[in-house]
Amino acid sequence: MSKEQILEAIKGMSVLELNDLVKAIEEEFGVTAAAPVAVVGGGGAAEAAEQSEFDVVLANAGASKINVIKVVREITGLGLKEAKELVDNAPKALKEKVSKDEAEAVKAKLEEAGATVELK
Repeated sequence: MSKEQILEAIKGMSVLELNDLVKAIEEEFGVTAAAPVAVVGGGGAAEAAEQSEFDVVLANAGASKINVIKVVREITGLGLKEAKELVDNAPKALKEKVSKDEAEAVKAKLEEAGATVELK
């Protein structure tokens, strides 16, 4: 049987038949049909793209501490004392398990006020 004949036979198979064929090949030859996963250093951007929930962490209040406290109060709904303590004790998580859009919006507000923010 030639390679072309094998390919033609495979083209005529149903999905269930193809699934059975793949399993039989895996068992017969001791291989797997799973795609190899390359582990590459510095893939943080790829991980972030796949991540669906983010924690917004205030890393540093910066020079405009008062503006940052105001934004923290707006974002979290905390009182003045609680917001000041949170800012004074940075790094602290402000929001946890939020969507990427919300995390980016919060980060932008805080950075505009002068804070250093991390998304984790």
